[in-house]
Amino acid sequence: MNRHRTRTGRSFAGSGGTGSGNSGSGGSGFGRSGGSGRSGGSGGTGGSGGSRSGGSRRPRRTQGSGGGRPAAAPAEFALPKTVTPALPAVASFAELDLPERLLAALDREGVTEPFPIQAATLPNSLAGRDVLGRGRTGSGKTLAFGLALLARTAGRRAEPRQPLALVLVPTRELAQQVTDALTPYARAVGLRAATVVGGMSIGRQASALRGGAEVVVATPGRLKDLIDRGDCRLDDVETTVLDEADQMADMGFMPQVTALLDQVKPGGQRLLFSATLDRNIDLLVRRYLNDPVVHSVDPSAGAVTTMEHHVLHVHDTDKHQTTTEIAARDGRVIMFLDTKHAVDRLTKHLLKSGVRAAGLHGGKSQPQRNRTLAQFKSGQVTVLVATNVAARGIHVDNLDLVVNVDPPIDHKDYLHRGGRTARAGESGSVVTLVTPDQRRAMSRLMASAGITPRITPVRAGDSELNRITGAQAPSGVPVIIAEPVAERPQRRAKPSSARGRRGGAGRNRSTGDAARRGGRREGGVSPAA
Repeated sequence: MNRHRTRTGRSFAGSGGTGSGNSGSGGSGFGRSGGSGRSGGSGGTGGSGGSRSGGSRRPRRTQGSGGGRPAAAPAEFALPKTVTPALPAVASFAELDLPERLLAALDREGVTEPFPIQAATLPNSLAGRDVLGRGRTGSGKTLAFGLALLARTAGRRAEPRQPLALVLVPTRELAQQVTDALTPYARAVGLRAATVVGGMSIGRQASALRGGAEVVVATPGRLKDLIDRGDCRLDDVETTVLDEADQMADMGFMPQVTALLDQVKPGGQRLLFSATLDRNIDLLVRRYLNDPVVHSVDPSAGAVTTMEHHVLHVHDTDKHQTTTEIAARDGRVIMFLDTKHAVDRLTKHLLKSGVRAAGLHGGKSQPQRNRTLAQFKSGQVTVLVATNVAARGIHVDNLDLVVNVDPPIDHKDYLHRGGRTARAGESGSVVTLVTPDQRRAMSRLMASAGITPRITPVRAGDSELNRITGAQAPSGVPVIIAEPVAERPQRRAKPSSARGRRGGAGRNRSTGDAARRGGRREGGVSPAA
């Protein structure tokens, strides 16, 4: 079976980052009952407008508690009909019109055969067609758009500040994942690229653009900053990719995204890929895609044959110990909680219990988050305790368990949290701990996600808990994990104009303010992302 794994730790020219720091509102912490106390919507504060679609859509009824036929998937907008017939799917990369150096790079990276979404969309995107593609997280969307973008840009050279191709993503961590995935292929065809995200030095990113970069991977807010400073223009962009467009809409980035799309070269190619296609991105499709080839993998957007979904009914008084025993299992696990304070409390408790844990949330600096992820990927840390900062854009090989200690309130958050496991054909389990007052809301969420989970009542020490999660008693011997040290911000060069001051320092200060507001539910990123 083709594992199709991307390698991490490499970056394009310019600076990338992982993680996103923003606070929403409401939420519940570890050890607190959270069902009715949470706010009904967890949309991010980035951009303007834009509420989360999960709160406004009425969920469908579920079939009992775990039995019966699968629940219905959430309604989506009517997909456009392709006027010009699509080219047929291919069985191998060799059938595609790819440069020899890209084919050689695929072979070196161990990517032997295309995944379904790649096989279906690449013939058309390589031919210059617009593409609307849906596939679950981990299904290979990055190479589906990345190979086409690189192949169509290869052999050209960008003028300073004027990239030729653009990938827009909603969060910093997803920008880094795209960067890591495309790095070896960009190098193979001699393309320069810059990653521009909030939380990192805007000066370095501007320098990379001034030096010339054919490909830019960006979050909307930081790209707007660089354009406002005069460090980037989109007039020469021929190929534009929107990755996870629904998330950008949910987070309030739609006004920024449309403003950026209005600046790219008229008549250029548009590739829109997402795990879900909600009605809130219908505007993008109708306004910016011309006779797109439409391809959908996994119509339920969440039914992954290699992924098991478990809802564990726990008592409030037993949830703390149950969580601890799951964390003490052999092997890596990501545990999701609602708030930064809850993450810090659980991390501290696990370390005292003998579990090698580290926390990841928006209250930590970008370099700290980068190094925490490196510790987790290397195995120095076995339990990553995180807010939704880690729900998208993190790829870790051999991660077979994701635990929702605090259940999400949006079905898309559930799908993307779970998408950290069972990637690229691997197997994995998603476990959600549900207290009695959360059961009804969880049932509605699963119906919206199109998933019928296995429901099991458990208590700490149960054999069933061990069978499902590998839970075991912790050693009780405290461990110390070297905390990544927060780097001092580099002294900013004196800006040459008032425009430079507004584009750089102002937005970074707002990001810092958002990161310092602890304890709030994290649902997205600020416009500085």
